[in-house]
Amino acid sequence: MKTIPFLFLFLFLVNCKETTQSKINQTPAAQTDTLLYAQGFSIEDHKDFKVLTIKNPWPKSEQTFRYALINKDMAPKITLNKDDYNAVLITPIEKIVVTSTTHIPGLELLNVEQTLIGFPGTDYVSSEKTRALIDSGNVRELGKNESINTEVLLELRPELVIGFGIDGNNKTFDNIQKAGIPVIFNGEWVEASPLAKAEWIKVFGALYDKEKEANTIFNTIVTDYLEAKALAEQATNQPTVLSGAMHKDVWYLPSGTSSEAMLLKDANANYLWSETTAKGSLSLSFENVFNEAQDADIWISPSYHPSLEGIEKANPHYTKFKAFQQGKVYSFVNSTGKTGGVSYFEMGMARPDLVLKDLIKVCHPELMEDYEPSFFKKLN
Repeated sequence: MKTIPFLFLFLFLVNCKETTQSKINQTPAAQTDTLLYAQGFSIEDHKDFKVLTIKNPWPKSEQTFRYALINKDMAPKITLNKDDYNAVLITPIEKIVVTSTTHIPGLELLNVEQTLIGFPGTDYVSSEKTRALIDSGNVRELGKNESINTEVLLELRPELVIGFGIDGNNKTFDNIQKAGIPVIFNGEWVEASPLAKAEWIKVFGALYDKEKEANTIFNTIVTDYLEAKALAEQATNQPTVLSGAMHKDVWYLPSGTSSEAMLLKDANANYLWSETTAKGSLSLSFENVFNEAQDADIWISPSYHPSLEGIEKANPHYTKFKAFQQGKVYSFVNSTGKTGGVSYFEMGMARPDLVLKDLIKVCHPELMEDYEPSFFKKLN
């Protein structure tokens, strides 16, 4: 992965609103938190309240959402023009609904998972901490993500719903907001780099008045990631890597601009499609992939197949790849919670340092002899 430049967000003046007991001073200017990698959000500190801005939270989106965050102790003293914001939230949040397993680490890393009161598809949650809350009845099942049970959700009356958008058209979220429950669209998955995705822990930090804790967590992740990358650079060989598998007649695999490709580069591996520049995944024929990767040293993430036997049954042509013949096929699908939830889909985005270490273990096992992978395991 090429070195990601630091992104500096400049200070700027913001017109503050009238308070019920006093007028919030317009000076000094609001302080904007400096983000190192993420581009999809910003947090401005106006001293008496904060403004969380979410930018372009789904592909091809050109929308911006602004949320005023007021600490509960300051809330009686401040009146804001609600028309200036998509929602005004009182922090710290005490009752929340999140809608993706990738949101679970944002709660757990800050030790606020007990505020979760509902989730669509609870069986997909792999974490033991949140599973305990689910099993004890503290987290209600809300059905499927594409058709959340709004009746149950409205009965729970969360203070906030964390959602995500694919194209901006979601009638469920529209109905939730019409009922007076704010929705924040989490755009972590749209970010271009692994560390940018992980930096969204700071959004949860702002919602729970735990900015310092969020910064410490993220800085630790960055340090661990960069140390792992430096270790991988010591390797004297660079194995060639194939990724993905067929779905019907199309082989889907990551583009060279994807975070998956960046992780492989930082693991000092030669991902065979690292030079491609398409956004999203690549869609290729079997012949194209085979011609390029029949002699690849390693094959990672071969769809959801849990074993070499399963791969062979899915398509006998898979056995022609050298990586299959030599048993160098690795996947995260066998790392699951007790109800079958895949831990990579929950924790992988929040902990790219662990994903990178896994890939270094796969590509350069001599560098990490005693390391136990968190997600990627060799298929038998």
